[in-house]
Amino acid sequence: MNSKTADRIATGVFIAIAIIIISLLVGLFYFILVNGVKQISFHFLTSPSSNLLAGGGIRDQLFNSFYVLFITMLITVPLGLGGGIYMAEYAKPGKITDIIRSCVEVLASLPSIVIGMFGLLMFVTLTGWGYTILGGALALTVFNLPVMVRVSEDAIRTVPRELKEASLGLGITHWHTIKTILIPSAFPSILTGAILAAGRVFGEAAALLFTAGLSTPRLNYLDWNPFSATSPLNVFRPAETLAVHIWSVNTQGLIPDVKEVANGSAAVLVICVLIFNLLARTIGSLVYKKMTATK
Repeated sequence: MNSKTADRIATGVFIAIAIIIISLLVGLFYFILVNGVKQISFHFLTSPSSNLLAGGGIRDQLFNSFYVLFITMLITVPLGLGGGIYMAEYAKPGKITDIIRSCVEVLASLPSIVIGMFGLLMFVTLTGWGYTILGGALALTVFNLPVMVRVSEDAIRTVPRELKEASLGLGITHWHTIKTILIPSAFPSILTGAILAAGRVFGEAAALLFTAGLSTPRLNYLDWNPFSATSPLNVFRPAETLAVHIWSVNTQGLIPDVKEVANGSAAVLVICVLIFNLLARTIGSLVYKKMTATK
């Protein structure tokens, strides 16, 4: 076999793999959206769910998903960014750094159900909080933190070293160089990673089954007191998210329109995750062009 034939075969194999991947993705989206989009309406998005009667919506579950996501990213981003800065700029090569890196890799590979069991023990049982938004957010932080650390470290390492050396050569301190040179230069990649991580958190269900719970109290969206039992901002209340609601409806649902609610919820979830991914690309590209003055 000559080199040209081998090149054609390799090209054909890679094209076939790309077509398979695209076909699977398109087929999955088509199945979910065709069956679910027709169920989405203003009433479906703004009405509370029902346990027995048909015609319920996903208002509380949708709000819970975004609220848990907000609390999770509020904790994850500073910790992940700090960990990435340490690994990229302060950690010296050696056994300790290798151990830390191995811990990050192991934590990133843990199944989400294991994180959920850990969250059940730590943030539900030992703390005495019960099923809460805060417990779910902390469990998802454990689940998502390694990703944020790796994204931040890689983004900082990709910044040209000449920028850092020029800053240090002018007598600027190491921390000030990180704050004013490295982080702004790496910000587009960090932002893209954070938005992709947000999409991953938004679709998570297994970890939240054991930490945030399978129920939501009747919420008063006019009550903005975070300490009130009926306030949507109360982080110490149980909160069924959209992904958990899909699982719950399909496995334990007693309502007559189980299939319609599940299909509509799945379509909303897929659309939200798709929006997160598109935002990651768009915002990352815009920020990069603005910071680097490229067209």
